[in-house]
Amino acid sequence: MLIDPFFTGNGTAVVGPDKVDCDIVCVTHGHGDHLGDAVQIARRTGAVVASILEMSNYLERTGVKALGFNLGGTVRIRNTSITMVPAFHSSSIGAPGLEFSAAMPVGMVIDSGKTVYHAGDTCVFGDMKLIGEMYKPEVALLPIGGFFTMDPKQAAMAVKLLKPKVAIPMHYNTWPPIAQDPNEFARLVQKSSKTKVVILKPGECMEV
Repeated sequence: MLIDPFFTGNGTAVVGPDKVDCDIVCVTHGHGDHLGDAVQIARRTGAVVASILEMSNYLERTGVKALGFNLGGTVRIRNTSITMVPAFHSSSIGAPGLEFSAAMPVGMVIDSGKTVYHAGDTCVFGDMKLIGEMYKPEVALLPIGGFFTMDPKQAAMAVKLLKPKVAIPMHYNTWPPIAQDPNEFARLVQKSSKTKVVILKPGECMEV
């Protein structure tokens, strides 16, 4: 699975979209650094693209296998279940000569034996506590960049609400406005919860 596969134009990416293979692509919202290379990758690999319904209607017109569902819904693809949960952000698609709203942004709870919560782009919000209580994610992927999303302080509060075993910071240091020190996030989490923070460099792996 790939989530928000943004390789082209990403100065921190260590591979290109032609070097990755997958069965599933999840897209949390339409901004270019999230929709990214999803269409190109899905065309090449035959992967199913899972997204909110209105975005899937657009994706179908690009010739990919699109599976659209909605908040609170769960779909199963192969041996993986994906549940769509809220995120608070904005969303649009910049198609050639046209930019249009791409429905609301979302987060994804992914269960393929282990449960991972990908928050998408969002601020912290109180219902993260419900996500933690209902799905009990073992890993939470949380943006910390600030400016467009929550910053380290807000993301540490998100960890406190979610109570995952592991938190991984994301969506930072791609551009100057979202430059952050992930170690600051780790320090704040350590003060307020028992969650372990794992800081991954581009291209690094972690086994759950």
